[in-house]
Amino acid sequence: MSNYHVEPADKPQALATEAIKSLRRQPLQGMSRRQLLRNSLGGAMALWTVELLAGTVGFLWPNLAGGFGGTFKVGTLEDLKLQNSALPIAEGFPAYVPEARAFIMLVDPARQQFIPGEDTTGDGTALNVRALYQRCPHLGCKPNACLKNFWLECPCHGSRYDRLGIKADGTIFGPAPRSMDRFSATVEADGTLVLDTGKITLGPLPVALGQPGIIPPKSPTGCI
Repeated sequence: MSNYHVEPADKPQALATEAIKSLRRQPLQGMSRRQLLRNSLGGAMALWTVELLAGTVGFLWPNLAGGFGGTFKVGTLEDLKLQNSALPIAEGFPAYVPEARAFIMLVDPARQQFIPGEDTTGDGTALNVRALYQRCPHLGCKPNACLKNFWLECPCHGSRYDRLGIKADGTIFGPAPRSMDRFSATVEADGTLVLDTGKITLGPLPVALGQPGIIPPKSPTGCI
């Protein structure tokens, strides 16, 4: 038989009254589960509040700053010509204004001026200027103005519009369901064009090439 002997462990002793009182007076070390839960909920609420405020400011800022979504002062026809000196703006070629996300062109190039007035429909005939939203009505790509034919051509899926944004009817002219959308516009007394980019009028239905209402391209070939 082995000479090793196993002694029973000492039984735990109850804490004395003085020891219990001492523990109660001492602050707990670390963080309790309840405190951790409260801190987590508080942090989540603070983060949500910051995101909500940031989203609100981001939504309202363009209107407050005069950017897209609010009124935007483009300038006069002469301003557009100077800013696009390499392009035939005077002949009705679309001028692109990236800050307004708009193409702007003379409706009738024979009249070299913007006519004071207001047009909430976006047609622009009375003002002799039309402003088109840069977004293709098909899937939202940005069409490009083609110097060869004075048309607007979408590089994504081939939708084609005359220089005033009228969609050419027919499958060979792309899948867009309508013409380009238009901005509400005002021409001030000094000829300054102001766009309301928060007011967009949907473009009309496509027009067959050769029919009234669409301007033929200047060349049989385009840029795409």
